Amino acid sequence: MAEFNNRRKKKVCAMCTGKPVDWKDAETLKRYINEKGKILPRRVTGNCAEHQRFISRQIKRARAIALLPYTR
Repeated sequence: MAEFNNRRKKKVCAMCTGKPVDWKDAETLKRYINEKGKILPRRVTGNCAEHQRFISRQIKRARAIALLPYTR
C-alpha cells in the first residue's frame, strides 16, 4: 500500500525574497486582502510574522487615505 505525504510545502515569504511593499502601491496590497476587504492571515499569504505586521500597517495606511476600501 502506498503512503501519501499529506504535508503541504511551506509558502515562502514574498517580502523576504522580493521588494518591500509601500502603502502607495495599492495594486500589490490588494493581493493581501480578500474580496470583502479583510486582511488575509499569515497562513494564507505565506508571510513571516514580521512582514505580516508590516503589510497590515501598510494596508491600514492605504485605507486611511482612501487608496483601499475598508469594506466592499
